[in-house]
Amino acid sequence: MKISTRTSDRIFDICNTIFMLFIITIMLYPFLNTLAISFNNATDSLRGGIYLWPRIFTTNNYRVVFENPLLLVAFRNSVIRTILSTVFGVFICAMAGYILSRREFIFNKAVTIYFLVTLYVSAGLIPTLFLFRDLGLMNRFAVYVVPGLFGAFNVIVIKAYIAGLPDSLIEAAHIDGAGEFRTFVQIVFPICKPVLATVGLWIAVGNWNDWFTTFAFAQGNPRLTVLQFELYRELSSAMAQMAAQQAGFMAAAAAGGGGTFDNITPIAIRNTITIVAAVPILCVYPFLQKYFVKGVHVGSVKG
Repeated sequence: MKISTRTSDRIFDICNTIFMLFIITIMLYPFLNTLAISFNNATDSLRGGIYLWPRIFTTNNYRVVFENPLLLVAFRNSVIRTILSTVFGVFICAMAGYILSRREFIFNKAVTIYFLVTLYVSAGLIPTLFLFRDLGLMNRFAVYVVPGLFGAFNVIVIKAYIAGLPDSLIEAAHIDGAGEFRTFVQIVFPICKPVLATVGLWIAVGNWNDWFTTFAFAQGNPRLTVLQFELYRELSSAMAQMAAQQAGFMAAAAAGGGGTFDNITPIAIRNTITIVAAVPILCVYPFLQKYFVKGVHVGSVKG
């Protein structure tokens, strides 16, 4: 009986290991394929057939991307923007979530419903443009930080987490003479790390990947450009250059001559840009993973 049990356990372990390796391969393949294409010769990438390893290794794709003189400025702006938006955004959303979680706040339900409505109804781009113009945010760094400090969805998520905390913690703080702000800062805020890390990761990724704000509200000031917008311009430039090269090649072929493509293609640039934009987030995520896993289960288990 014991031998049979051990054999079945080993078979299960082997099957489980094979299955998990299969899942890992599926999850990692898109990233590894993108990495391989980014290090492959751009013209050769047009042939396809590149999987996990570059066929003709080169760093020329990265050289083309990093030749942009505004890239360092864009990277700096993206980092500063992401840090400021994440730090202040998490704190402000946490304060709002704490207020909405208190039963003694008589407008709790009305304010929550109002926030929920904003998740489904938007004023649109044109009214937003007029509003930012009237507030003096156009072509200023504040346009990256101020509008995104408050997120209704983030507030509701934090509210749900705080509502699941024992009321005795807050009552004990009030008995000891602590006010609401001190209770929030010293008692509630430190024990909300999982949900705050989750919301912080959402805000950071959203700000890091955003290029449309620059395109719509800050394109008039080149010193305010961000990494994603510059990478978007790189890709657009590569696509236009590829189209021009194809037109030239076809004209040369029609004239009885020959033509060749330069060593730059949208496929190579797109994959290179993906790697450049993803690496910073990949470096940060492992440090927040344990909190993120807890945070995404907000409300599933009540304390």
